[in-house]
Amino acid sequence: MIQALKTKYQTLLEILLSAILFTFILQLLSDFIASIYAFGLLGTSIPVEILAVLLFFSPVLLLFARRGLPDWVLLASGELMLASRVVEVMLETRGRMLVSGFGVACFLVFFTSLLWRLGQESRRDVGRVLGAGLVIALVTSILFKALYSGIDLSTSHQFQFIGWILAAIAAVILVLVVRSGRSQDRVELPIPDAKHQKSVSFAKVTGLSLGITAVFLLLYYAFASPNVIARWTGANYLLILSVLLLSMCLFGALLLKPWFRVKLTPNMIWDWNIVYVASMALTILAHQILFPADLGAYPLYEPPLSALFYVPLLIMAALSPVILIDFILYVNEIISIRPTVRALGGGFGLSSLFLLVMVFAHVFTTVYDYIPVIGPLLRDKFWLVHLVTGIALAFPLLLVSDDTFNWRVERGTSRIRKVVLGYLILASIVSIAGAFLVAPQPTPQPGEVPALKVLTYNIQQGYSEDGLENYDGQLQLIRSLDPDIIGLQESDTNRISGGNKDIVRYLADNLDMYSYYGPKTVLGTFGIAFLSKYPIEKPSTYYMYSAGEQTATIHAQITVGETYNVYVTHLGNEGPIVQQEILLKGANGEDNVIMIGDFNFKPDTPQYRMTVERFDDSWLLKWSSGVDDQGLDPVDRIDHIFVSPGTAITDARYIFSPASDHPAFFVVIGL
Repeated sequence: MIQALKTKYQTLLEILLSAILFTFILQLLSDFIASIYAFGLLGTSIPVEILAVLLFFSPVLLLFARRGLPDWVLLASGELMLASRVVEVMLETRGRMLVSGFGVACFLVFFTSLLWRLGQESRRDVGRVLGAGLVIALVTSILFKALYSGIDLSTSHQFQFIGWILAAIAAVILVLVVRSGRSQDRVELPIPDAKHQKSVSFAKVTGLSLGITAVFLLLYYAFASPNVIARWTGANYLLILSVLLLSMCLFGALLLKPWFRVKLTPNMIWDWNIVYVASMALTILAHQILFPADLGAYPLYEPPLSALFYVPLLIMAALSPVILIDFILYVNEIISIRPTVRALGGGFGLSSLFLLVMVFAHVFTTVYDYIPVIGPLLRDKFWLVHLVTGIALAFPLLLVSDDTFNWRVERGTSRIRKVVLGYLILASIVSIAGAFLVAPQPTPQPGEVPALKVLTYNIQQGYSEDGLENYDGQLQLIRSLDPDIIGLQESDTNRISGGNKDIVRYLADNLDMYSYYGPKTVLGTFGIAFLSKYPIEKPSTYYMYSAGEQTATIHAQITVGETYNVYVTHLGNEGPIVQQEILLKGANGEDNVIMIGDFNFKPDTPQYRMTVERFDDSWLLKWSSGVDDQGLDPVDRIDHIFVSPGTAITDARYIFSPASDHPAFFVVIGL
């Protein structure tokens, strides 16, 4: 790679380049899919912008390269990918989608071309270099999110300069990579003859390409964002973060040890893969709920789980470095068989189809109700998407030769080991410490307070009314109201469709509030969350019957002089009456009820009339005519706060703001 540099830091620069490129592709892929989803979210339909996914198939362009690739292709694709990453985070949603998609396309061309180029040299350390770069990229991605409450620090407005610096460093190294001549100690092998080319099975190249694609998919799904796994399971975020980072540091130590490959036999690697894939599927299945068709089974409370249910989670996190080991093996095998650039272009082109199908399948497990024919087949199949990807990760091991399995790290890597391990350990410590420091530190509330300020807010996955990502704007609106308790709807951003960002953690950390996220994201339920200045007591989640999109309700208690029963919900489209009946059934017999949410029904509906037979509408308690002192008459309101009869309401306001497509509804309860 950097053959013109005859220095002892040569390999370190190669690792640094690959680390930055891998960090950026994880970010670009995340922003690309999230931007496409945003258009569907705003229109609740399949948008025409979905055609941008054709950019995934950029490797097929290499089918036109009959005699290899000129250096400018490698240089141009790499530099354009870096430029795309710098630019896309500064654009609005449509521009971000197009530029990030272009960046993904450039990376796929670059990476495929790089593997072909490396196959022309007698490099025995390619897998180690790229593997070290990938583990650094993974830990760096975790670091960026841990320091910023589940949102990538380097893509946020005030810290975008981090991406500029990394891109500038990578751009310089990349020029040296491509333009430098071959070093004297590395032999450029002759171009394979026709007989060799025929002996290299296209199926084998495709299988290895599929394995590499599965590596990137699994890292993108969750492992670059531990907050995603925390929302899968409801487990402690710091615990998941610590186990995952510890396993990555151990992998980094093993990767650079001369005896590493001697210790891991093919059978051990196979067993490692099997246990890892099984534990990943079981981690999800342990939290998957089978929703009965019998209406009498609802409200269906989420069953309590013993500590044993979290064993697969810990095993999965501890064994996750096998993803990186497989990556090294597949890269080394491709380098050793020296396929043509056209074979690589075709192989990665077909693998891109797999990537696209798995991305769609992942998203459809949530939005199945809006996707005709195919969508319903993926309802409650979140586990299956990850299992199929895990099988795709492990299956290509059948294609790896014995020589590749016996690959060993060359000696003389002490300095490299110290630098790489030093970074992994330091980044891990900073990640854990940072996550701890940014966590909320709620201020103890006085024993007697004159009022309880309540807010319900549908935040539309963190997007503004005009479809722009607007976490900061929504945070500012909430801060201006200074509520004591908050019910959030459409807050399930901890999915690839939401860019794997944790808006609930972000809001709770910045507001210094306790939080409880209701339905686990493995269930495909649109997210609801409860935030409170007061300790949240006895939180639980129960589900309503849902023929379409799955719905749920949070029930928790807070004590402010008296104990209040708080319900947070988001009913399905048009607020199905059966769901409201189940919600009311769950609240039956409770005192001091505060029922808040996006109910999706208006005051002129049977659902509303049924509700106010038992509870009071806080808006009408303050404004009996339905019109406030500013002349506002929200006749079409669907965001409500219902309270037990006799509750004193001293103020009630709908806050219409472009920060979201729903108004925030703010109520003050006199105590």
